[in-house]
Amino acid sequence: MSAQAGNKVNLSMSVSADGFVAGPNQDEDNPLGVGGIELHRWHIDEGPESGGHPVNKQVMSEMMDGMGAFIMGRNMFGPIRGEWGDSDWKGWWGDDPPYHAPTYVLTDHAHDPIEMEGGTVFHFVTDGIGEALRRAQEVAGDKDVRLGGGVSTLQQYLRERLIDELHLAISPILLGSGERLFEGLDAVALGYECVEHKASPAAMHVVLRKTA
Repeated sequence: MSAQAGNKVNLSMSVSADGFVAGPNQDEDNPLGVGGIELHRWHIDEGPESGGHPVNKQVMSEMMDGMGAFIMGRNMFGPIRGEWGDSDWKGWWGDDPPYHAPTYVLTDHAHDPIEMEGGTVFHFVTDGIGEALRRAQEVAGDKDVRLGGGVSTLQQYLRERLIDELHLAISPILLGSGERLFEGLDAVALGYECVEHKASPAAMHVVLRKTA
């Protein structure tokens, strides 16, 4: 499996200085794990040293604008585990999620699509990462597909070398524990190299690209 012509598979992730992309103990009060929200201050906070900095604005535009489809794991979609039951959970993001495109959620349990405001439709895929990517690429056409978390989902795509480019926003904080993106993986052996880096006061933005 590979990306279609004109269609790249990208990943964007905020990372702590000690290598964690999420903190421990995810729940409804801590969707990114304890302390995980601090990874994202570079684009959440207002002001010239965070979300308002020109570098951060450029990066956010590159991350979200013009994407044809998104893929995420169930852990990123919400804290519910096992069967869906009568849950009316529709994600962490309110009535108008930031995706504004078809978004495919990997899960072991079937669920009807959920239509949200702004063009986001959550589709639930029970046939694995390959089927989710096939469907996302098909609907995206010539536009790119972007992956979200969680770590388990991203590592599956990395192991299969299905991600063309990774943007890592390295935040100047320490989490101490949690989930590491490259735990047990060798990015060099998988064919990735650093091709770009630029900094704002709130984050160092590093781009890794699959070149082999």
